[in-house]
Amino acid sequence: MLIREAVAGDWPRIWPFWHRIVAAAETYAWDPDTSEQAARALWMSPAKRVYVAVDPAGAVIGSAYLTPNYAGPASDVANAGFMVDPDHSGQGVGRALAEHVLAEAAAHGYRAMVFNAVVETNPAVKLWTSLGFTILATIPQAYDHPRHGRVGLHIMYRALD
Repeated sequence: MLIREAVAGDWPRIWPFWHRIVAAAETYAWDPDTSEQAARALWMSPAKRVYVAVDPAGAVIGSAYLTPNYAGPASDVANAGFMVDPDHSGQGVGRALAEHVLAEAAAHGYRAMVFNAVVETNPAVKLWTSLGFTILATIPQAYDHPRHGRVGLHIMYRALD
């Protein structure tokens, strides 16, 4: 698998799984009815470094972004988002993207990474904790999950230095 910076032409290959994941409303605190135009502006924003995971056949099977979580004096704390095509889950794509983005964050001078709203039932919580993230707090019953009802949202943190 190759992980590289995304180009504008990658969006049509990201959108199908981005839409599928967000529309399922199980792991992202984004509007399930987000339009393609709004999704592209959100994910491919010029303020973000966007990456794609590409399989040997050239298919985009995952994507991630890296961006400052805060501005000004706290701009060295990163935020990131990750999506793996559900047809490729369980194949190490998420871990590879995570390790790549963590290395990129450190290389670009970030001293920490924060996730602001990780749905507590998201299977990726196990991945994040295995990569050294800690749960700083959980906002109880903050997310209306389609299968589990009201669940919490974790705020997760990891130092990079």
